[in-house]
Amino acid sequence: MNQYSNRMVIMHWLTLVLMIAAWFLGEEVHDARKAEAGATVAGYVAHALAGAAVLLLTVLRLAFRKADGVPAPIGRSTMDKIATGVHHSLYLLLFLLPVSGMVQVMTSDVGKAILAGDATLLPRKFDGVMAHEVHEILVTVVILLVGVHVLGALKHQFVLKDGLLKRMWFK
Repeated sequence: MNQYSNRMVIMHWLTLVLMIAAWFLGEEVHDARKAEAGATVAGYVAHALAGAAVLLLTVLRLAFRKADGVPAPIGRSTMDKIATGVHHSLYLLLFLLPVSGMVQVMTSDVGKAILAGDATLLPRKFDGVMAHEVHEILVTVVILLVGVHVLGALKHQFVLKDGLLKRMWFK
């Protein structure tokens, strides 16, 4: 096996697109919360749906990974072991990030506002909401790890020229 299955490739790139959308929607909600007009329930719902889709895709990716298998590692160097750690960390974060968002909704006034459909109930600050702090830290960590992941892929493509990127493209 030299490549990931087509459905793994689709899940990989779709997860990336949804993560970017969730990040932009989260930033929009964050900025709107501090603005005079305030955030909207629809903004929170859109962000939450993007996060839930990321969680669903992550679970599906893990199931497909088990069913379809994965290509063998290219090498056994320290960098390959680091890459494996980065991949496992990304999977963990793609699970924890949406879960922390769900906990944030359940432990803050966001959940009440969504259920009531009333934006005036949305909090302007998340003081004392631990899940909010965790969620923001996880966002930062996932951005850093994605950066490391991309740099590693670019190194393989342009420095090592070993065709590694072809593994995550359609057959």
